[in-house]
Amino acid sequence: MSEVMDTDVCIVGGGPGGCAAALQLAKHGVRTLLVEKEVFPRDKVCGDALSGKVMRALDRLDPALTLAVNLSARRLPSWGVTFVAPSGRALRVPFSRETGLGEAPGAILPRLDFDAVLFDAVKRNTHVDVVEGAQARSYVRSSSGWGISLSAATNDHQPTTVNCKLVLAADGANSYFARHVAGLPMEPRHHAAGVRAYYRGIQGLDAHGFIELHFLKQLLPGYLWIFPLPDGKANVGLGLRSDVVRDRKVDLKAELQRLITTHPTLRDRFANATLEGPIQGMGLPLASKRHPLSGDGYMLIGDAGHLIDPFTGEGISHAMISGAYAADMATEALRAERPDADFLKSYDQRVWRRLGQELAISTRLQRLAHKAWLFDLVVDRANKNPALADTISSMFTDMDLRARLKTPGFYLDLALGRARR
Repeated sequence: MSEVMDTDVCIVGGGPGGCAAALQLAKHGVRTLLVEKEVFPRDKVCGDALSGKVMRALDRLDPALTLAVNLSARRLPSWGVTFVAPSGRALRVPFSRETGLGEAPGAILPRLDFDAVLFDAVKRNTHVDVVEGAQARSYVRSSSGWGISLSAATNDHQPTTVNCKLVLAADGANSYFARHVAGLPMEPRHHAAGVRAYYRGIQGLDAHGFIELHFLKQLLPGYLWIFPLPDGKANVGLGLRSDVVRDRKVDLKAELQRLITTHPTLRDRFANATLEGPIQGMGLPLASKRHPLSGDGYMLIGDAGHLIDPFTGEGISHAMISGAYAADMATEALRAERPDADFLKSYDQRVWRRLGQELAISTRLQRLAHKAWLFDLVVDRANKNPALADTISSMFTDMDLRARLKTPGFYLDLALGRARR
């Protein structure tokens, strides 16, 4: 490569959203450059859980990617989730009626490995040029497109300036482009802070890889998670909305250690557990408030567009889904010679059509999450009523059932211990 490179599309960020966009653009035969500030493989602070939506998004991109993830030695199949209410009572929610049979709907795999699978696939693709170890420092908009200045790269033959027609910003929760070019604000009410650590030797990890979400009174409206990994290891962390962290003056790293050593539902399980590596922090821009995802000559993907689920904290699937949509939209814009803001608004519409209802429900759940009595009620009733438990289980895979949370009648059903079919 020369010091100046011309391309149709520049993707900034090599995480799941950026990689999904690059692979989808390659299917359309579009010239693409992906710029990544790190050198892979690199770690990413995350819960490491891969939902069924992630696995389906992988399969749509390339079934070989799904196979690569499933064959990873550091992957643990996941068949469900266990919710632990503030009262300490647990509700076990399987993702499938046939737990343990066939391919698991979900998985837990460290992001070091998962992201490497995607990034390696992009690097092998002949339609995509990749620059690692170089950061986009400035963006200049002109009538012909964008001029992007890159920091010193790891390779003398990599470009220092990129000229492109479209920018797809997939540079994560701390996106420079989203903040300084697109103008998306960081609002504590619509942002969460989290910490993650790896522990070994936790007692009582589920044999079928059920992930655990503990809604402790001290953490509401946040929660503590335990996601099992192979060889007795687990990803352990907690997340809490940033305005709550600020108002309560919470030290999340200290709070994680305090809870696992003192809380009645956790202390015995962690009595002989050992911490492996540091406790690390992360920021999560939430989709509890909608922001524009596109503008003149650009689209925002995944975390850069504040698309993280406000209730579960999941962002991988939304990054991959929005990345594929952005690639499709970019292809149409280039063919129509319409990289302008009005044409690209269709990208926003497609993303919200696909994710909007789900994110609206999750926002409602997040706003109810500070009510300890409601969690206790749900878990108590569902444990006594298998039909109700089945209804709640279906909410995590069927949007029509999840939409019941919008109706007052659902809560009446909970109070009376009955279920709707």
